[in-house]
Amino acid sequence: MLARSLAIASCLGLITTTLAASERLAAHVVIICIDGCPAYLLEDPKSPIPNVRQLAHDGVAAAGMRVVNPSVTWPNHTSLVTGLRPDKHGVLANGILTRHGTLATVTIDPRHDQAELIHGPTLFDVAHEAGLTTAAINWPCTRNSPTIDDNFPDVPEALTYTTPRLRDELAAEGAFPPGMKDFIKDLSSPQRDQIWTEATRLVLKRRKPSLTVLHLLNVDGTHHQFGPQTPSGHTAIALADACVGRVLDALNEAGIRDQTAVLIVADHGFTLTPKAIKPNALLRREGFLTAGRDGKVEEPRAHVVPEGGMGLLYFTDPGLTAEEQQRIRRLFEGHEGIAQVVEPQQFSQFGLPNPKANEQMADLALFAKDGFGFSGKADGEVIVASGEPSGVVAGNHGFDANLKKMNAVFVASGAGLKKGVRLDEIANIDVAPTVAALLGLALPTAEGRVLTEALIAPPAR
Repeated sequence: MLARSLAIASCLGLITTTLAASERLAAHVVIICIDGCPAYLLEDPKSPIPNVRQLAHDGVAAAGMRVVNPSVTWPNHTSLVTGLRPDKHGVLANGILTRHGTLATVTIDPRHDQAELIHGPTLFDVAHEAGLTTAAINWPCTRNSPTIDDNFPDVPEALTYTTPRLRDELAAEGAFPPGMKDFIKDLSSPQRDQIWTEATRLVLKRRKPSLTVLHLLNVDGTHHQFGPQTPSGHTAIALADACVGRVLDALNEAGIRDQTAVLIVADHGFTLTPKAIKPNALLRREGFLTAGRDGKVEEPRAHVVPEGGMGLLYFTDPGLTAEEQQRIRRLFEGHEGIAQVVEPQQFSQFGLPNPKANEQMADLALFAKDGFGFSGKADGEVIVASGEPSGVVAGNHGFDANLKKMNAVFVASGAGLKKGVRLDEIANIDVAPTVAALLGLALPTAEGRVLTEALIAPPAR
């Protein structure tokens, strides 16, 4: 941890020395991430998104924004604010993947601080180092961040870790229902989006941060339950667009709309998953684990942690022979619904770390074909079955980022940005260096590029 902190401090020192040579194109940047909003919804005439479409008309829109593997929430939110792929920033799931030893299942623990999760500098870090103010509302991997001035993190016990000043202000405004104990369990998904939106409005009007990020979650949950481009999906995206409108109103009320660049992004796209693959049932049938109550994995020598269209396969018995490991690999090669079995020597091609460098990473990665999702259940003799009864929801992500349906929406409008520009496909690792350029900062650690074709003038260097 100390070595990581020193490395980040060294990077920040380099960034600070570049500020005098940079031109600030926007006094404020607001990033709104609509979780689970695929790029194709921007062109869908049934999508009720007038605010997002007006921003696209007045500014810049991309044909699609390529996400990173795994194409799930926390890794991609981290790439959006670091410009790094997961093999560099270290976030591989919605929490830390923890190996618990021999014949024990690997679990995902979301209860960790930013310093434990992210291996490189974020936009919050470089902005803070430059003396700019920051706010993050429901943004993943931000718990106990020392560089966010107003923080309402995406984490269990969210209110406990919310900046006290902001929590007290929201309580005084009556943002929380009386007697509420658990922010996640006591409220509906639309209620939470509305509260996060009001928190963003409050911060913008009272403190006018240089950098503000907001993560809306209801679209993702609705797309999981009912699928995208359904009546429920359209209703959810309409609410998200209304939240965007509320934030834009707050910028007007604060008197900073003309000085602000607004970015609408997503962490991943979505596809329908009517079929489920049960890799742990196959491993159980072959004697590599047992199944407990409700199909729970028990005593695994090897097992799969599902992440939608991706399965992370862990060897949890150090006694597995090389022959047994190859036997496990062959179980999945060419199996119905499996698009690819990826071995560690190939991980870098997918932006994933080698398990020798990051113990969170699996020993093999499985990618599903479009239309199939991975179930974690280990019971039953049928390996490929109907999705929902087998533990796979109607809609999913997590697929190989090269699947076009995983492309996320990207719209940028306002200060420092050209009008009426249409970009081809970009990468989400381009967002952080572009935002840094808008704010007159540099992010030399980023793997992405500054989208100079979207800016009114290329940043001075």
